[in-house]
Amino acid sequence: MQFLKKITVLVLFFTVFNSFSQEYFFKDKNPFNPKIPSPEEFLGYAIGEQHTRHDQIVSYLYKLAEISDRAEIEVYGQTHERRKLVILRVSTPENLSNLEDIKKQHLQFVDPAITPKNYDDVPIFIQLAYNVHGNEPSGSEAALLTAYTLVASNSSEIQNYLNNSVVFIDPTINPDGRDRHTQWANQYKAISLVSDNADAEHNEMWPRGRTNHYWFDLNRDWLLAVNPESEGKLKWYHDWYPNVVTDFHEMGTNSNFFFEPMKAIGSKDPIMPKENYEDLNNLFAPYFAKTMDEIGSLYFTKEAFDGTYPGYGSSYPDLQGALALLFEQASSRGHLQDTDYGTISFGFTIRNQYRSSIATVKAAVENKAVLRKYQQDFFKSAVTKKTASGFVGYEFGDDHDQNRNKAFVDFLMKHKIKVYEKGAKFYVPLKQQQHRMVQTMFETYSQYTDSVFYDASAWSVSNFYNMKSKGLKSARLGKQITAATKLINNPIVIKSDYAYILDWDDYNAPAALHYMQKRGLKASAAFKKFSANTTNGTKDFNYGTVMIPVSKQQKPSEAVYEIIRQAQQKFRVPMYATNTGFSIKGIDLGSNNFRKIKEVKAAMFIGNGVSSYEAGEVWHLLDTRVEMPITKLQLHNFNRISLDKYTTLVMVSGNYGQLDSIQRKKIKDWTSRGNTLITIGSASKWLISKKLVKESLTKKPKDKNILDKSVNR
Repeated sequence: MQFLKKITVLVLFFTVFNSFSQEYFFKDKNPFNPKIPSPEEFLGYAIGEQHTRHDQIVSYLYKLAEISDRAEIEVYGQTHERRKLVILRVSTPENLSNLEDIKKQHLQFVDPAITPKNYDDVPIFIQLAYNVHGNEPSGSEAALLTAYTLVASNSSEIQNYLNNSVVFIDPTINPDGRDRHTQWANQYKAISLVSDNADAEHNEMWPRGRTNHYWFDLNRDWLLAVNPESEGKLKWYHDWYPNVVTDFHEMGTNSNFFFEPMKAIGSKDPIMPKENYEDLNNLFAPYFAKTMDEIGSLYFTKEAFDGTYPGYGSSYPDLQGALALLFEQASSRGHLQDTDYGTISFGFTIRNQYRSSIATVKAAVENKAVLRKYQQDFFKSAVTKKTASGFVGYEFGDDHDQNRNKAFVDFLMKHKIKVYEKGAKFYVPLKQQQHRMVQTMFETYSQYTDSVFYDASAWSVSNFYNMKSKGLKSARLGKQITAATKLINNPIVIKSDYAYILDWDDYNAPAALHYMQKRGLKASAAFKKFSANTTNGTKDFNYGTVMIPVSKQQKPSEAVYEIIRQAQQKFRVPMYATNTGFSIKGIDLGSNNFRKIKEVKAAMFIGNGVSSYEAGEVWHLLDTRVEMPITKLQLHNFNRISLDKYTTLVMVSGNYGQLDSIQRKKIKDWTSRGNTLITIGSASKWLISKKLVKESLTKKPKDKNILDKSVNR
């Protein structure tokens, strides 16, 4: 009996220790509408007792929108794994019923052409966004508590917030990564919680839940907008232009809590106005300090993180006249974990994020006139601001690649940047609402006030696209582009009984080639330049040009043409027909300098030690752009895998020390049989160090003036 009593006491201890009642989170927000279920009542467990799946989060928000006239829900996209991306709009019933009119009034403040003065009369727009990194889960749990508070609390404080704001709650920016981590944390959770840092619950397996389906860090994707999560977010953002945007994160377990101000901006000439990171941050900071002080939570500011790179959730909105706010909470990485000062619980991390959410709403409402005036001035200055370079805009264009031009114009237009046709080139003026985004896309930087950065310090998106551009000091606008699809004007290929030629310079040429090979066509690549008579006239062709000879195919010419036609239509590539193998200049089509292209069957190493970011980039590129499957080989299984079925093996950066001499010989023998090994980053260094190739690493000369490129404060 005595033994059973001890067990009972022990179980009760852990249950109480890890039980987080409503009072723990929001006792000062009473009374609540009893008709609105709390997250605990809806889910069947208290917030913080376990990790909540994304579908449960979405279901709860739908329930709030269904039973309350304070809430509406919208779907702004879906993830690669087809999870819904949702936003809950919360305000008074009156505001929601007049939301379209309020939105029109709000958008007048971002229009440089007009100057409304009713700064205090229009409800402020606040976006509370959570969980961009899937394994930083406290944010989404806090989103549930915040939604419940704003929808169900009948306190005068909350009513005042709703009267003066529209709050947009984005509970999970990265649902795919979140659910990957949620599954891990819940499956390793014990009834008697294990706080030992070494426990499996606190140590996810590769690739972990931080990233999305293709292992992209979505907090770097606001600028590049490669993934559907970011595309949907940008479309929503430029439809609403909120005044305040939050970005909730987690950091190391032994840290405390961080809120802005950050450390100073790293670049010498930052694009965003200093009022943003000086005045507005300092205006909001006392609100966060007060709410943390009230519950005794430790915090720090100004010492870490920076907003130099414009693609974070805490920096991109700054370039849209908003105040973007970063929060970093020490992570429990599970339900309970040891720290230098005892244990940290999941519920504790959630409470800090929740209180910061409510404090954000409070600060925004109490300073809405300041925020509106700031956003108005921000966009007005965009059309009057002069650049140090003296440029009035940028000209760009690829003379040989219409699809690359289209891809870049598409990208610019996602950010609401106005682009104009200028003869055979394109022109982007600086005098436009998105002036600062134009700077972000085209300018380069070499001088900084600090030599230490949190993350990316340099970027030029035009260079990412390998797009040649130049600044102009005078220019005429030309015709504005409204749809990039009209930029592709390749002549339709006509039927030939001799050969077809695919211009390899095109952005989509690899995808078109794979499409044709997958359907059984044989192709060759030119190892020398040539000029040929085509049915569209004389054309010069570069190295790598693809030739599809009709007579070498095991299909009738009609079937060959149909595949060629479909490939051109699908990928909109420049494809030419020719009725002769005799070239005007250079090699003829029957030359031995045309060599057969093997159909690629690709594989890539993944798993512990391998960079998931780089592996994800390769996977995404081949899967979504080229539509080519790539087999992902777990490193720990390599001793049981034959490479003979593959033509190409990709090794991205990583630690390949686990490959023993037998496995290394397997790779070397495979490449010696004419197969292709592609290494990236540190994988190349490993390959050379193990003498799998006869190469050596070049040594970069030391730049003696490296410190001179930074500017002292």
